[in-house]
Amino acid sequence: GLGDFACSARLRGSMAVAMREAGLENLEEADAINTIDWFALQYRMRDGRTVVDRFVASRPDLDAADREMLLGWRDPVEGIFEIRSKDRDAIILLNLIDDLEYRTYSNVSSAAFRPLPKGGFLFARLVPIRPVPDAWLVSGTMSSYPKSRAGHIAKIALELATKRPGLVFRNPDKVEQGWKQMREDRAGFVGFFGGDELVLPPAEAEERLNAYYRQRQEAALARQPGRRRLPNLPGVDVPAFAFPPGLADAETAGIIFDDVDGLNIYPEYGMLRDLFGDPALVADKWHADVLRGYLRSETIAPLPLQRLAAAHPDTVDVVFRKILRQPDFTWAEHGEVLLRRRKAWYYQSEPRPGVSVIGDRLIELASGSRR
Repeated sequence: GLGDFACSARLRGSMAVAMREAGLENLEEADAINTIDWFALQYRMRDGRTVVDRFVASRPDLDAADREMLLGWRDPVEGIFEIRSKDRDAIILLNLIDDLEYRTYSNVSSAAFRPLPKGGFLFARLVPIRPVPDAWLVSGTMSSYPKSRAGHIAKIALELATKRPGLVFRNPDKVEQGWKQMREDRAGFVGFFGGDELVLPPAEAEERLNAYYRQRQEAALARQPGRRRLPNLPGVDVPAFAFPPGLADAETAGIIFDDVDGLNIYPEYGMLRDLFGDPALVADKWHADVLRGYLRSETIAPLPLQRLAAAHPDTVDVVFRKILRQPDFTWAEHGEVLLRRRKAWYYQSEPRPGVSVIGDRLIELASGSRR
């Protein structure tokens, strides 16, 4: 089957590379099973294909339904689930991350669900049983926890939802709520700072951002005075934001709150802005290297370059001609092509809100409330 194919000699090298990249060389048995599962379903090799893609391509005997089901496994649901009920051979799980319910089956038998604690929690990965609608299968191993661990589980779920908002946005309603929340946050940012873009020394930028966050939190607490504070939130007198060392050491930081890309901070944005304002600075290594770094970066989106190009239409062509050593370059004709080539990772997925939207049930568990 797929598991044997993933562990076969032909893919042994790819698996070793995948595990090194993920820092997963030393694993216990349960972790090893889940790692093999991740490798088989989600890891993309150099040609961009997953193990599932290769497995399906190697099996011309598969019928259309089996091919559809297997290819659907490339997008599993990773979540922290509350066990809501059992229904014949299935269990009903509420994913605390995306706030959706999943009717879930086991590929072993329903007996696999008997030891699960009633009203407890489950860490698991689920794959769809296509073409059956709203049916899911446990993939890999499950880790269960009793109802008494609700507070601990909620804390982990909140951290995961914050660090990986893509997991939240499997729910279309959360996407819509996220955009709405981000628009409100952006309006608050513009109202506080007088615009959606700042260029400041990092220490001052950090101080002013924390003043902004304090004001937002104080306003939120004032609107809901009786609501219990979530245990992992800092108090209004505690800094909510601190620059990482690399950014803190820069001469300037650019802070842009875009209506699509959200709030982002860019190192040496002041130097980059000066370069577009005065193309003669291309001769200075430090200024030129900042632009080259922005073009090479796999974490800086196209936005800051697009903004500076729009703000400096008379100099943008000169700057890029000198940096790229392409005398015929024009931003109007070649700019988007350049960004799509250098920032292909950015264009591979549709935009998502830059804020996570937490479901009501997770808020209840985190605050110690009862249903």
